[in-house]
Amino acid sequence: MAVDWDQLREAAGDAMERAYAPYSGYRVGAAALAEDGRLVAGCNVENAGYGVTLCAECGLVSQLHLTGGGHLTHFVCVNGEREVIMPCGRCRQLLSENGTRDLQLLTPEGLRSIDEVLPQAFGPADLQH
Repeated sequence: MAVDWDQLREAAGDAMERAYAPYSGYRVGAAALAEDGRLVAGCNVENAGYGVTLCAECGLVSQLHLTGGGHLTHFVCVNGEREVIMPCGRCRQLLSENGTRDLQLLTPEGLRSIDEVLPQAFGPADLQH
């Protein structure tokens, strides 16, 4: 499948515009494609109790499941300047579990696989006895 990364970045930027970041001012938007071609997006939502702030990827994964489930195939996130940024460690874990085995991420250094950004990931298979 040919991926229009510019369109995906634009969707992430549009999501970023809806971010709720009154404390840090650091707005983030994320967008991804699911296996069936659906586009899902999310934005960060801060909370006065910083530990319960939701990253943009959290909303994206929630929308993935809300709209039919499946797995992500291509992902990008941007900051308030619409520059491509890397997902944090917690979000890399979310993407690993909700992505295909060959999930592709657009990063500041170009395309990377999920295995490159989260090598030797802990996953569902590690919980089986």
